[in-house]
Amino acid sequence: MTRRRTHPHLVDINVEIEKLMKTVSTAPLAGYNLAYSPFHKSRLAVACAANYGLVGNGRLREYSYDLHGDLSPHSSFDTQDGLFDLAWSELHENQIVTATGDGSVRLFDTQIPKFPIRAWHEHSREVFGVDWSPTDKTQFATASWDGTVKIWTPDNTHSLLTLPAHDGCVYSAIYSPHQPYCLATCGSDGKLHVWDLRTPQRPATSLAASPTELLSLDWNKYIKGTLATGSVDKSIKVWDIRQAKCLNNLHGHDFAIRRVQFSPHVPNLIASASYDMSARVWDTSVNACIHIHDAHTEFVTGVAWSLFDPLVLTTCGWDYKVHLLSLKDLNRPNNMRNISNKR
Repeated sequence: MTRRRTHPHLVDINVEIEKLMKTVSTAPLAGYNLAYSPFHKSRLAVACAANYGLVGNGRLREYSYDLHGDLSPHSSFDTQDGLFDLAWSELHENQIVTATGDGSVRLFDTQIPKFPIRAWHEHSREVFGVDWSPTDKTQFATASWDGTVKIWTPDNTHSLLTLPAHDGCVYSAIYSPHQPYCLATCGSDGKLHVWDLRTPQRPATSLAASPTELLSLDWNKYIKGTLATGSVDKSIKVWDIRQAKCLNNLHGHDFAIRRVQFSPHVPNLIASASYDMSARVWDTSVNACIHIHDAHTEFVTGVAWSLFDPLVLTTCGWDYKVHLLSLKDLNRPNNMRNISNKR
């Protein structure tokens, strides 16, 4: 059974160019986010929702792609409510966990058709984010509009831990790539929290990162204690958590930042997805937007770097399209654009 929900942040528009390797349709459902397999270079999964995630069913789609960038369906699973996020297992090459609009968390095995192999029902509202720990590979975290973050393992029937994370919706909970007990969260209260899961009563660090809703965050894979956040105020900020200091404040998007992700290959590159219908690549070392992808015709809701190829970036949006991009011309001078850097 499905129901209509009010989306907490709807916004919408336009922009430059690169080489589009491949476009594939996710219709009749739109992509909400996507992720590459940590085990297989050529495998990519997309979390999809009907009717822009407001009401209707969901679908988990898995694709494989060849050396020419041609995407082909590998497996597909239908759900009774929209899927907002997904994460590949760090333990099992065929397993994917999903965040669902009905408050459930579901674990799928791409080799076992039709149904999830596990399902948990503890969150009281939509689950909007999920992340698998890259250090303690036995656990994953979910972020919910009920204000909590829960920690799980695939083998337990109940969550291990519940964090009273934010006043309002929690949009993202991401594990540190450097410290196994460290988790960062962001939410509608505009706060960035960093938690030590060994002492979960309160955040170890709390920053008022934005006067508006904070929609996304990601850790730098190379520089310990460094985070990026994206918010409704259209800014991307880079933080040094240890000094509670904003290092970069990047502007250029025309509407809210839906997703940010540091490159897994280069420490100073960030990809972003926005409700302005564009995805962008930023170089924090020169405080510049160095690439704009504007081929989507609706909100861009997901962006993911390939874990194996530093020149491949993939996006998805509410136009029912997945774009697999080659960024071979990333460093051309005429593809550079200076932006303001407000400290």
